[in-house]
Amino acid sequence: MIITAAFILQPVLLAVLVFRFFRPKARTAGPVRFLLTLSALLLLTGFVHRSILIRFAALTNTYEALVFFSLGILLILAVSSWMKRPPLPPAVVFGGVLLSLLLLALSSSPIAPSEVRPPVPALQSHWLVLHVALSFLGEAFFALAFVSSVLYLVSRKEEKRNEMDRLTYRVIAVGYPVYTIGALVFGAVWASCAWGRFWSWDPKETWALVTVLVYTVYLHARLIFRKKGKALAWISVIGFAFTLFTFFGVNFLLAGLHSYR
Repeated sequence: MIITAAFILQPVLLAVLVFRFFRPKARTAGPVRFLLTLSALLLLTGFVHRSILIRFAALTNTYEALVFFSLGILLILAVSSWMKRPPLPPAVVFGGVLLSLLLLALSSSPIAPSEVRPPVPALQSHWLVLHVALSFLGEAFFALAFVSSVLYLVSRKEEKRNEMDRLTYRVIAVGYPVYTIGALVFGAVWASCAWGRFWSWDPKETWALVTVLVYTVYLHARLIFRKKGKALAWISVIGFAFTLFTFFGVNFLLAGLHSYR
């Protein structure tokens, strides 16, 4: 019920953001901040409640991963809304909330059974918690970079494109180390504890590495060669596509050691 309440709040938030597009001078910053914060807190409460029920961090199946992914996006948006620096553009907030809503919708679909079950022994590791939590938090940053990249590609105003370009870079610069440490470093440590080896070229491991390499290309081009523009925006979009494939495609199309649903 707690997660359902968060799901119901997000269409309301999207409606407020749409109203803001048509009435930019209206005082909507407060309601948006309140709804973002409340939605994030509800999902966080749902996460904690489920963790108590299974006596472990609720990060061990597809349903729980989708909820946590959605939570990560909302937490970033909510924290950003309270910071003193200029707020995220409403279009980016709209896109982020829409992605969060889609993830929650998937969590209630047949692909993500929501039965409360304790995790299998191989998943009962604190290294797994660090691995999965940081991986999805990094992916939440990549999701927002995807939104800003799409807005860059569809915008015709140079000022708007520059704003989206800067935002994409900042978000990826934060998400990249978080995802890399979570997916590759802590993932390797957990693999060693669970299976006795740090790396096995499992499909999930391989595609996580591919995802890191794509964002490495983005940062390398941006920092070393000082590149900007459509090419980097497309790299960001492709990186997020690989992120989604690492999550969904590997789970449902490729068999491997990570096939826990």
